[in-house]
Amino acid sequence: MINLLPVLNVLGRLMSFFSLTYLMPIIGSLVYADGQAADFATAMMVTASSGLILFGLTHRHYRELRARDGFVLVSASWTLMAGIATLPLLMVYSDMSFTDAYFETMSGLTTTGATVMSGLDQAPPSINLWRHELNWLGGMGIIVLAIAVLPMLGVGGMQLYKAEVPGPMKNAKLTARIRDTAKLLWLVYVAYTVACIATLKLAGMNWLDAICHAFAALSLGGFSTRDASVGAFDDPVIEFILIVFMTVGALNFATHYLVLRGRSLRPLWEDIEARAVIATLSLSSLLVGIYLWLEGVYPSFWTSLRHASFNLVSLATDCGFVSQDYDKWPVFAPLFMLFLSCITVSSGSTGGGIKMVRTLALAKQARRELQRLLHPSMVRPVKIGEAAMPGSIIIAVLGFIFLYFISIVTATFLMVLSGADFMTGFSAIIACINNAGPGLNQVGPATNFSVLNDFQVWVCSFTMLLGRLEVLSLLVLFTPDFWRP
Repeated sequence: MINLLPVLNVLGRLMSFFSLTYLMPIIGSLVYADGQAADFATAMMVTASSGLILFGLTHRHYRELRARDGFVLVSASWTLMAGIATLPLLMVYSDMSFTDAYFETMSGLTTTGATVMSGLDQAPPSINLWRHELNWLGGMGIIVLAIAVLPMLGVGGMQLYKAEVPGPMKNAKLTARIRDTAKLLWLVYVAYTVACIATLKLAGMNWLDAICHAFAALSLGGFSTRDASVGAFDDPVIEFILIVFMTVGALNFATHYLVLRGRSLRPLWEDIEARAVIATLSLSSLLVGIYLWLEGVYPSFWTSLRHASFNLVSLATDCGFVSQDYDKWPVFAPLFMLFLSCITVSSGSTGGGIKMVRTLALAKQARRELQRLLHPSMVRPVKIGEAAMPGSIIIAVLGFIFLYFISIVTATFLMVLSGADFMTGFSAIIACINNAGPGLNQVGPATNFSVLNDFQVWVCSFTMLLGRLEVLSLLVLFTPDFWRP
C-alpha cells in the first residue's frame, strides 16, 4: 500500500499556498466596494487554517515525493482545491447548491469554461475576478506554480510536473532544474497575460473586463463577465485580439519562451506542431466562413468570416468564448468545430483534448500500417518533423486514444441513461473532456449547464478533471496495480 501521509503533508502546504489566491478578489471587492471582501477573507482563513492543520498533523512524515505520490497529489489537489474554491460562491449565493458551486469551480480550475451561473453582468466584480483567477491558475497548473515558488516541492518536482503538464512530450526541459523550468513557463504566461490585458483595455474594455477576459483567453478557460460572453461587446477589434491570444494559448509555452528569448519567430516555424495548429485554425476558419456565406447565414462573406473565425478558433482551441449562437448554424459547422476541439491544440499549451502531436503521430502511424500492407518488409520509423518517435511513445499514444474514446462513450451513456438527449449528452461530454466550454443543443452557446440534473453535473465535473489530467494520470489511480507495494 502507498503511504499517503507524505502526500497529505504536501497537500496541506498546497492548501496554505492556495489560500493566498483569495487576495485578488479581496482587493477587487475593496476597489469596487461590492461588499464581498469579508466572505473572501473568511474563505481565505478557512483554507489557510485547514492547510496548516493538515500540515501540522503530518509534518513528521514528509519525504521526497515518488512517481506514484505525484499522481495521487495532483488528482487530490485538483479535487480538493475545487471544493475549497466553492466557499465564496456558497456564501455569496445562498440558493446555490454545492453541486453547482463545485461544477463552477472545477470548470474554472480545469479551464473548461462551462458554467451553471446566469446574471453574470450583475454579479459582484469580486466573484467574476475569482472565477477568472481560477481559470488563469488552472491554465498553467497549480502544481507547476507550486513547483516554481515552493522549494519544498523542488526535490520531487519532476514527478508532479509529468503528472500535471498536458501532452505526451513531458520529459523535455528548458533548464537543468524542473523548478527553474516551471518559473520560466510562468514568466512567459504572465508576460502574455499582461500584454493581453493592455491591448483589450486599449480596445475599449474596462479594467475588470480586460483582466477577466485576458485571464480566460491565455488559460483557454472561456469564462466571461457577461451572460452573452464576448458577443456582449460586438466589437471585431476585441474579437481579433482574443483570436490572437487564444492562438498563443493553444501553442506550446516552451516554444513561446524560445521565441521571446531569441526575439525571433524561427522556433515557432521550426515547431511542426505549431505550424499544424496555425494551419488548421486558418484553413478551417476560411472553410466555415465560406460555408456560412454560401448557406446564407450572414449577408456578406466578411461577416461570415468574422463570426466563423472567432467562434471556430474559440472552440477549436478549447477556450469557449462565444460571440454568436452557432447552435443555430447549419449542423455541419458546429459539429466540425466540436471535432476540432478534440485535436487542435499543442502539447504544452493550456488547452485540452488529444493534442495535435498525438494526432500527427496517429496519422503517420496509420499511414505506415497502410504502406506495410504493400511492403511487409519495410522499415520506416514514425517521424514528427525530423525526429523519429520511439515505439514506446507510439504505444502510449494508442493507449491514450483508446482510453480517451472509451471515456467519452461511457460518460455519454451515463448522460443519456440519466435523461439527457443524445446531442446534449454527447456534446456536453466532448466539451468537458476537451475542457472546451459550451456544447450543443440544451448546453449550447446560448444557454448553460444549469439545465442538467445533479447526477449529470457530477458526471461532467468528473469528465472535466479527467480531461485536464490527460485521462491516464487520473485513471491510473483506479487500477489495482497502482495500490500494490
